[in-house]
Amino acid sequence: MARFFALGLLLLPIVEIALFIKVGQTIGLFPTLALVIAAAVFGAMLLRQQGLSVVNQLRGNISAGQLPARTIADTMMIGLAGLMLILPGFLTDILALALLLPPVRGWIYGALASRVTVVETASYRSQRDPGDGRIHGPGTIDLDEDDYRPK
Repeated sequence: MARFFALGLLLLPIVEIALFIKVGQTIGLFPTLALVIAAAVFGAMLLRQQGLSVVNQLRGNISAGQLPARTIADTMMIGLAGLMLILPGFLTDILALALLLPPVRGWIYGALASRVTVVETASYRSQRDPGDGRIHGPGTIDLDEDDYRPK
C-alpha cells in the first residue's frame, strides 16, 4: 500500500504538468489559467454550501440519537475535496469537483459501506432509569429539592 501511495505522489505532478501543457496548447495560456482559477472559485463556493449542509445534517443526526456514519463520511470526502482544490491542476480539480457532488459521494459511500461491518461494542447512552429520571450509581450524590439552591 505504501508503494502505491509513493508512486501516486510521484505520478500526480507529472500528470498535472502534462495536462497543463496539453490544455495550454489547445486553448492558450490565459484561458488555461482562467479555467484553473474559475474551477477553484466554483469549488470553494460549492465547498462552502455543501459543508454547511453536512454540518446541519450532523447536528440533526446527533440530536436524534442516530449514528452519523454517512454524515461523517460526507464530511471527510468534502474535506478531501477541499484539499484537492488547493492543489493546482486539472486532474485534482476534476476529482475534487466530483467529490463535492452528493450523488458521487453516495456512490463512494455505498461502495465502501458494502465492505464494512459495524460492530457496536459500547453504547454512548447514559445508564438512566427511565422511571424517575435519576442517575443511579456508586458515585452518585442524590440531593433533595431542599438541598439544592440555584445561584
